Amino acid sequence: MSTLPFATSVYAARLNRAADLAADAGFDGIIIGPGADLQYLAGVEGDTIERLTALIISPGRPATMVVPHMELAKVRDTAIGELGLTIADWVDGENPYDLVAAALESVSRVGVSDALPALHVIPIGERLGARLELATPVLREGRMIKDDAEITELRRAGAAIDAVHRRVPEWLRAGRTEREVAADIAQAIVAAGHRTVEFVIVGSGPNGADPHHEVSDRVIEDGDIVVVDIGGAVPSGYNSDSTRTYAVGTPHLEASDRIATLVRAQQASVDAVRPGATASEVDAAARQVLADAGLGDAFVHRTGHGIGVSVHEEPYIAPGNDLVLREGMAFSIEPGIYFAGEWGARIEDIVVVTADGCERLNVVEHRLTAVLRGGGDIYDDRGGGAVGAPTREPDAGRGKSADLKGDALELWSLGDSNS
Repeated sequence: MSTLPFATSVYAARLNRAADLAADAGFDGIIIGPGADLQYLAGVEGDTIERLTALIISPGRPATMVVPHMELAKVRDTAIGELGLTIADWVDGENPYDLVAAALESVSRVGVSDALPALHVIPIGERLGARLELATPVLREGRMIKDDAEITELRRAGAAIDAVHRRVPEWLRAGRTEREVAADIAQAIVAAGHRTVEFVIVGSGPNGADPHHEVSDRVIEDGDIVVVDIGGAVPSGYNSDSTRTYAVGTPHLEASDRIATLVRAQQASVDAVRPGATASEVDAAARQVLADAGLGDAFVHRTGHGIGVSVHEEPYIAPGNDLVLREGMAFSIEPGIYFAGEWGARIEDIVVVTADGCERLNVVEHRLTAVLRGGGDIYDDRGGGAVGAPTREPDAGRGKSADLKGDALELWSLGDSNS
């Protein structure tokens, strides 16, 4: 029984499209090494090693998989075996680059996947005597447009990571380290339906001002703003990626107001997504909101990246990218603001371009979520009722936080039993 996430007909269509795109691009063939492209095309997972594994696609010829004999059984369990593609296996002492040459025959222009290392690219080029180029334009075209089955998997991943974010207030409190909180989150990512944890970022206080801070042994303090950016792969290999910003205790009014502006900026970019818009236009929508509020210099990275079998892939939602969006593209919308030595904030959702706009795959609360101590289990301040069973009225014991703007803050209360 097949363990592939999709029907073999899906992989056959992907391989045929890759061959057509290679021909359209003027390639005599393309060589794909282990990585996201090979996973997408044939369901073959794994990393590049010193022994060559590569799929060779040549327009008008059957595809061939070159693989070490010791990896043969694993490859036969993928779409390569189920589709009956040619498998050219080799053992130590034989030259695998001869097998690549035999699969391509006479060629002058060949594309290689960006994951194929120089360790193999250089000897392949020497053996073929051909011009080697990146096959990225061909391979990204197939992966950028998600089909219905892929979108279903991205929805599954989005719902799973939303479930984790809903639980973050259980673990986030003063006196714990970022690493301790991250360990709880990692366990929850797997429990929520992911097969792997791809990353966990818990950036508290000044660490949140580093967009790619991971975790540290810093002890979280009362009043900290905390960035939590998390993601993993569900069993099909498709990824989640979502960021929310939290406050431990009552946040400063200035931070709350700035993060409310960030939430509006993120919504502006989401609203700008539609077929025919460009990636740079979507980026500019968030950037303009922040610039108008005097926060433009605090936004130091692109607005988003594509997602699928890789956490980061095409399209990139960035200034200067005039790529026209098309239905089926999936990417993040994640503007952030960062203040060195103080704090940072980021809000991130995955969206899929639809016929008339986009579908948001992450729906958990976007506003700054303040985690407060005392007198009850977790409850939701939006009027939606208790998540646990609060032992005090929702407005009790909030101090200054009760005066914050409604669109700026989401309030949670943590009982002492969670200490």
